Amino acid sequence: MSGSAAVATGIFAAAMVLVLVVGTLSARGRAGGLTEWSLSGRRLGIVFVWLLMAGESYTSFSFLGTAGWSYAYGVPILYLVAYLTVGLTIAYVVAPMMWTYASRHQLVSMADIAEHRFSSRRMGVLVALVATVFLVPYIQLQIQGMGAVVGAMTYGAVDAKAAAVIAFLVAEGFILVSGLRGSAWVSALKDVLVIAVVLFLAIYLPWHYFDGIGGLLDRMVAERPQWLTFPGHHSGSLGGAWFVSTVLLNGLTLSVFPNNVSAYLSAKDPNTLRRNSILLPWYQLLLFIPMMIGVAALFVVPALRDSDLALYTLVTDSLPAPVVALIGVAGALSAIVPMSVFMLALGTMWGRTVLGGGLTGRRASDARQKRLAQLVCFLVGLVALVGALFVPVLLVRLSVLSYEGFAQLVPPVLLALLWKSMTVRGAVCGLAAGLAVTVSLVWSGNDPLFGVNAGLIALGVNVAVNATVSRFDARGPRRPRVSAATPSAMPPTAPRP
Repeated sequence: MSGSAAVATGIFAAAMVLVLVVGTLSARGRAGGLTEWSLSGRRLGIVFVWLLMAGESYTSFSFLGTAGWSYAYGVPILYLVAYLTVGLTIAYVVAPMMWTYASRHQLVSMADIAEHRFSSRRMGVLVALVATVFLVPYIQLQIQGMGAVVGAMTYGAVDAKAAAVIAFLVAEGFILVSGLRGSAWVSALKDVLVIAVVLFLAIYLPWHYFDGIGGLLDRMVAERPQWLTFPGHHSGSLGGAWFVSTVLLNGLTLSVFPNNVSAYLSAKDPNTLRRNSILLPWYQLLLFIPMMIGVAALFVVPALRDSDLALYTLVTDSLPAPVVALIGVAGALSAIVPMSVFMLALGTMWGRTVLGGGLTGRRASDARQKRLAQLVCFLVGLVALVGALFVPVLLVRLSVLSYEGFAQLVPPVLLALLWKSMTVRGAVCGLAAGLAVTVSLVWSGNDPLFGVNAGLIALGVNVAVNATVSRFDARGPRRPRVSAATPSAMPPTAPRP
């Protein structure tokens, strides 16, 4: 091992120990049940909600994929900032509504919301299963992303498989003990480091290679103009229609991503969520820096084999080992924080809705539901780890469906709170139709279709089928229908407000 590799590896090891200490100590004096573990007792203020959601929006993709897309395609990567900002605009209205409904009825997950809204545990179980199918591959992507980051920052001294195991152990270590609060505290550490690192890179790299940002932009206009206009460089059909449809779809889907739902429900009041939606878009400005570094790499390493390593190639080429290590730690934490909340969100849904008896009937005790949630949290991470180690391509292929798949949960989880006439059969039929269209279009190579994101087309089919079936049900014999807004709609055994 070279001297640079030894220094970088030592700093990385120390950072992982610090993460474990910060994450586990955050739970001191806060023993409690499932609500405390999964939502921090619904007591998080604006600072921690902001840190938590910022930690989940700046993932390992921000260091790898953002620079990589910018290097490979150019302007299409701007969809990332656009949809995150649109999503937060939608969240300004949606998040307080979901918080109010969940708080009133003591719900802890999106599966709870679906079960309570339709007075059907099977509906809640279906939502949990669909979320699991599309989120486990996303967890694996974070693990593999950390492997790539750690391999680059340690100059190859730590391979991807060892880094994957470390990511699993560190994330599970603090999330099982401290729950969402542990992730929020680790996110605070991560965000401080990320902000410092990307601001430094925004100044240093352009001056080091181009004598300033102006020099880089002049070369881009003169030598790489195709990267600056749609559809970008060799991006296929990623044109204007794809951009607009993807921004709309992903922005709407953000509101039903399980990790975001957990963050919404953890807030102490609705105004905290509104203020967060106002402040958090400013954090997305940091994403322009990896984009800039990606295009800078076009001139420094024009024949880069793996575009996802564009940022770390410039970093390792131009900076000393200690600085490289700190930048790598920021990237590693950008994988650990979101994956920990992903695992917690799935564990919560399974611990209560799937295995814990749900909201009614033979419901397990709160303590047992928490233990079940922690067990599933561990198992979900283990499945993702095994996938990363032994079948790294299998689940990653499914991950391309993540946003399109989660979009199909928008009607039963979100729209159902406003759409009072939606029935269980309508929601299930719409969900099945939307998923079928999504899978068929994506796996047949027709995404985008006529330039439009396949997930948005599938969502349109989902809503149409849902509306048709729900209307047909309404014309049949009168049946009790669950109201989306009134306390009288609660199941008899559900907690009263």
